Amino acid sequence: MLKTIGTVVVLLFCALCGIPTAAATYDGITVSATADGRSVSASNSNEPIRLRPGEPVDVAIELTNPTSAPVEVRQVELVGRVVGLNFFTYATSVDFTVPAANSDTFHYRLDLTGLRGQATGLIGGQLIIRDAAGDSIATVPMVTDVRGSVLSVYGLFGIALLVLTVLALIDAAFGIATHRLSANRWQRGLRLLAPGIGVGLVLTFSASVARLWVPDGGRWLLIGGLTAAAFFAIGYFAPVPGDEGADADLDADLDADDLSKHVDTDEFAGDEGADADLDADDLSEHVGTDEFAQ
Repeated sequence: MLKTIGTVVVLLFCALCGIPTAAATYDGITVSATADGRSVSASNSNEPIRLRPGEPVDVAIELTNPTSAPVEVRQVELVGRVVGLNFFTYATSVDFTVPAANSDTFHYRLDLTGLRGQATGLIGGQLIIRDAAGDSIATVPMVTDVRGSVLSVYGLFGIALLVLTVLALIDAAFGIATHRLSANRWQRGLRLLAPGIGVGLVLTFSASVARLWVPDGGRWLLIGGLTAAAFFAIGYFAPVPGDEGADADLDADLDADDLSKHVDTDEFAGDEGADADLDADDLSEHVGTDEFAQ
C-alpha cells in the first residue's frame, strides 16, 4: 500500500512536468488590463490582485490592433494555475470589436461567485482574451491573492498531498530503521525519491497558502528537484541491510550440540572423561563459525 502511495506521488510529479501551459497569440496585437484600477501585468507576490469570493471586480482591457483586419473579442477568461493545474476558471462572454490599425478599451464586471470553494492563497493567473472561435488572441499574466477557504479544492489537494507524503516518509523511515531496504544502493535511492518529491510539493503548496510566494513553474521544479535529490542521497548512502551484527547473531545461536559435531575431541583428551567436561565455550574456541554460515 505504501509503495503504491510513493508511486502515485512520482507519477503526479512526472505528469505535472509534462503539462503544457503556453498559449498562442496573434502577431502584433498588444493587450493591457486593469482590475479595480490596478495594472494586471504589474502584479507580483508583494502586490497581488486581491480576489474576494462574491465580490465582483471591474476589469478594463485595452487592445491595440496594428493589423489590416478587425479583431473580434468574444470571451475573456481568468485562470488560476499552480504546478500546471487549473484551480479556478472564470469565463465571461463579451462582444467587442477593434477595427484595423486602431486601439480601443472595453470594460466588464468579473463575477467571482463560488471562488471560496475553489482556491486560497497566492496563485499565478492569466487573463486570456479569445476570439469567436475560442482561439487565444492575447494573454496577460497576473498574480492573484485569493481569499478563499483552506477547505477549497486547492486546500484539499494540498492536504491530500501532505497525507500521502507523510505516509511515504513513515514507510521510508521504517525501512531504514529496520534495515529492510534493498541491498542495491540505486533501489534504495529510488525508494526515497517519492517522499522527497512529496516534501517539495508540500512546501510549494504550503508557501502558496501562507502567501509567502507564488508557486510558479521554475520555483516548484527547483524545490521539488532539490528535495528529491536530498532524499535520493539519503537512500543511496544508507547502511546496507544485514552488514552489521551478522557474525554476532550467528555465534549466539551456536550451542554445544552443534559445535560437538564439528570439533575433534582428541584435542581435549588429556584424561579420561574429558569429553563430558567440554562446554560451549571450550568448543567455540576450536571451531570456525564459517561452517555454519549458510
